[in-house]
Amino acid sequence: ELLLAAQRALEESRLRRETGRGAGRAQPLPGFLGTSGPTRTLVEMVAKVARSPLPVLITGETGTGKEIVARGIHALSGRDPFLAVNCAALPDHLLESELFGHEKGAFTGADRAKPGLFEAAHGGTLFLDEVGELPAPLQPKLLRALEEGEIRRVGATRSTRVDVRLLAATNRDLDEEIAGGRFREDLYWRLNGLALHIPPLRERPADVPVLVDHFLERFAAATGRQVPPRFAPEAVSLLVSYPWPGNARELRSAVERAATLAEGDL
Repeated sequence: ELLLAAQRALEESRLRRETGRGAGRAQPLPGFLGTSGPTRTLVEMVAKVARSPLPVLITGETGTGKEIVARGIHALSGRDPFLAVNCAALPDHLLESELFGHEKGAFTGADRAKPGLFEAAHGGTLFLDEVGELPAPLQPKLLRALEEGEIRRVGATRSTRVDVRLLAATNRDLDEEIAGGRFREDLYWRLNGLALHIPPLRERPADVPVLVDHFLERFAAATGRQVPPRFAPEAVSLLVSYPWPGNARELRSAVERAATLAEGDL
């Protein structure tokens, strides 16, 4: 924890110097729209952390756009390629093989050697979505990959060096997961090299009209409509006042449903 604090302090000092020279100036974040203060602050932070080698932990509720932010960080990082995996989508043994690869004969069905995502992402960015769901047996292996810069395929006897910028996201409270013994504290400190929190939509209502227009335009393009429909002013006010527990994902569904069922273009 002490070493990470020192590393983070050095990195933040470098970012401040670059900001003073204009290198940290915010750039547009593709796909993440809004004009609110929290959104502008987030976009500025993305521009600052993009070229750092430190891991980034992105937190926020479901539907806030964590993968969009991760892709934005990668787009500004100068690295290539970008690979992503959802840690909650695969069972333990498949996730281990997906991340670290396996050798031929490592398990039943392994009829050939296969590199994992860490090797495939060499020189680029690996995004671990829902990292709070990472199975306990894989957590020390991920910690070793972050600390040593090397991985070992399932069934292999030798390790492989990798150069990967790791981004991780979760909607869980990792402090609670650590207290409950479900997440390693040392892994948390390593993942949390730089932290970005995405505020829920209810805390940035000024972004709602911007997102509504964006979703309407996308809907019109997808359905072949020449002129996108629009919301009446009183409807926009209603949308702004609603707390959107599902965040931008719920808002998009509501907009598309309304545009589909509306009589006419309003």
